[in-house]
Amino acid sequence: MNSSNTPISVSQLNREAKRLLASHFLTVRVEGEVSNFSAPSSGHWYFTLKDAQAQVRCAMFRGQQNRLGFKPGNGDLVVVNAQVSLYEPRGDYQLVIEQMEQAGDGALRQAFERLKIKLLNEGLFDEDRKKPIPLLPRQIGVITSATGAAIHDILTVLNRRFPAIPVAIYPVAVQGEQAKFEIAAALKIANQRAEVDVILLARGGGSLEDLWAFNEEIVARAIAASQIPVISGVGHEVDFSIADFVADLRAATPSAAAEHAVPHQNEWLGGFKFIENQLIEKLRRHLAQQQQRLNWLKKALQQQHPGAKLQRNARHLDALEHRLHKTLSHSLQQAQQQLALNQQKLKNVQPTDKINRHHQQLDYLHQRLQRAIQLKLAKLKQQQAAASQTLHAVSPLATLDRGYAIVQHQRTNAIIKSTSDITVNELLETRLAKGRLITQVREILSD
Repeated sequence: MNSSNTPISVSQLNREAKRLLASHFLTVRVEGEVSNFSAPSSGHWYFTLKDAQAQVRCAMFRGQQNRLGFKPGNGDLVVVNAQVSLYEPRGDYQLVIEQMEQAGDGALRQAFERLKIKLLNEGLFDEDRKKPIPLLPRQIGVITSATGAAIHDILTVLNRRFPAIPVAIYPVAVQGEQAKFEIAAALKIANQRAEVDVILLARGGGSLEDLWAFNEEIVARAIAASQIPVISGVGHEVDFSIADFVADLRAATPSAAAEHAVPHQNEWLGGFKFIENQLIEKLRRHLAQQQQRLNWLKKALQQQHPGAKLQRNARHLDALEHRLHKTLSHSLQQAQQQLALNQQKLKNVQPTDKINRHHQQLDYLHQRLQRAIQLKLAKLKQQQAAASQTLHAVSPLATLDRGYAIVQHQRTNAIIKSTSDITVNELLETRLAKGRLITQVREILSD
């Protein structure tokens, strides 16, 4: 230093001050908020680093920027490694930045992005590994704080949408150093117990630091290892966590996670009503088809009834008898015509002996014819009697002659086979061998 009274130039003063600063502050690490940021065409950055009481000018040259993973902006909180220097042309005290990183949330966001890229490359975010959420779970598991607002919101939504589904709560810390271990352990326990069909992993809103337990790798891997589908509902709608990306379904809030977990009971009951209506309609069509088939079978049975068969045989017998009489009458008429013809011939010839012989022969033939006719008629009558006896033997009327009766519904004429076919006070028609009775049921006795 110049101790004489000889003055020095401003340039010398600034140069000496710069040398002193550089020799005293080799490298300093400073935290502050960025303001007045500018990035001219030269590629260098110029800004002010400040806190509540002071500020300092800063410069970061283009060559030092390549190692940064971000570009600072006004209001960002950063930590810098810098040389303390002085800009000689203006005498401005400044920091020349060598390294810069985000402080507070900024550092957390860097860690968030690093883990996000790591797990993305491992395939933990892939859609094809995500499990479907059950339409109607038998029981729902909730992993969250037992005293926070999230559990109240979740239980309120579940009770409103489908109160019949039970809920198993796995209480954990959702903030602090131990939170990540408790959350991972709760996921493992829920899978070991296998008592729930879906898990809600949730907590209310907060800062990035408050939500950090859901950005830890141990939690992400516990979610990925879960065999039970996981729905994440962490923070508010704008908040995204690593847990959201790994979970099988991401919900904007804890309440939204609860809505995704169960259907609304009215919608579910409406679906049951629709299925019930379809089933009723199918049953109606089936019954109509069966009724139509039953009617057809009744008609077919009536055609095979013994009474109907007897009627058909009786008609056939009448036809045969008519044909027989007609045939005999025709034969007799022909014989009479031939006899008259022969008599006429005899009259013309008039030989007495021949006439007598012919008369005798004619009497003989006439007797034979009469006997033949009588024998034929007797045989036919025997056949008719045998057929009648056969028909009578299989006829329900023969059964009636033996003292049995046929009981029918008076209104429908349906044959009664069991006491289950009738009711008390019902009118019945009883057919006997001779005549019918109308009776009323007073009492039904079982065998």
